[in-house]
Amino acid sequence: MLLNVQGNSAYCYTGGKQFDPQLPTAVFIHGAQNDHSVWGLQTRYFAHHGFAVLAVDLPGHGRSKGAPLRSVEAMADWLLALLDAAGIAQATLIGHSMGSLIALETSFKAPKRVERIALVGTAFPMKVSDALLDAALNNEEMAIDMVNIWSHSTIAQKPSAPGPGFYVMGGSRRLMQRVAAQNGEAVFHTDFQACNTYANGESAARSVTCPALFVLGKNDLMTTPKASTTLQTAMPHARVAILDRCGHALMAEQPDAVLDTLFAFASK
Repeated sequence: MLLNVQGNSAYCYTGGKQFDPQLPTAVFIHGAQNDHSVWGLQTRYFAHHGFAVLAVDLPGHGRSKGAPLRSVEAMADWLLALLDAAGIAQATLIGHSMGSLIALETSFKAPKRVERIALVGTAFPMKVSDALLDAALNNEEMAIDMVNIWSHSTIAQKPSAPGPGFYVMGGSRRLMQRVAAQNGEAVFHTDFQACNTYANGESAARSVTCPALFVLGKNDLMTTPKASTTLQTAMPHARVAILDRCGHALMAEQPDAVLDTLFAFASK
């Protein structure tokens, strides 16, 4: 589905079903140098089991036009404008990594618009190392390799991925290369800088009163479970799910566990 958001075309995947704004809405927000496709399994299931689904492509990512936005605050404003364009008054927000910060800031800016919030692979502060920032700006292929090595708990999934012959780490790498090829700007560096400079996480977390969920990878080296302690402390009512045998790429490494955890949360 295409929407006009802030003067540019914005793409949302609807899970293989026609979008119905009368249904409970779940909005899925991807992380740095990704697009809506990282939520493939989860969004299709939600869409075929009672939810309207909007899996967004952020500006400069996937099929959405416009330059990549330079701050989490600007991305949250964009997301609220997208909800307006789709005619959605309230939604469950589900964000991964950078997307979790966007969901959090959106809830801070417009708490009445957020019914529930799920933060997947999150951390605050979400600091990015100088080496990775430099690689993202000057050697994007190296940055892609660095992130994929750090984001996966193993080179080959055990047990194997649901699709026989599907290479989880390779698929993630190709997606990041495709996002880079679609946009001439330094998307990775822009995304990382936005994460690195976001300072409102603790205040935003303290303001959350709606049901909240943390979904964390036990073997995550990018945003370790411990790195979400500040947010968890600020949201004592939130539930925490730590998934075994997965790193930062939770939706790829443990797709069924992520789906089951998110759907149980969103359906309550």
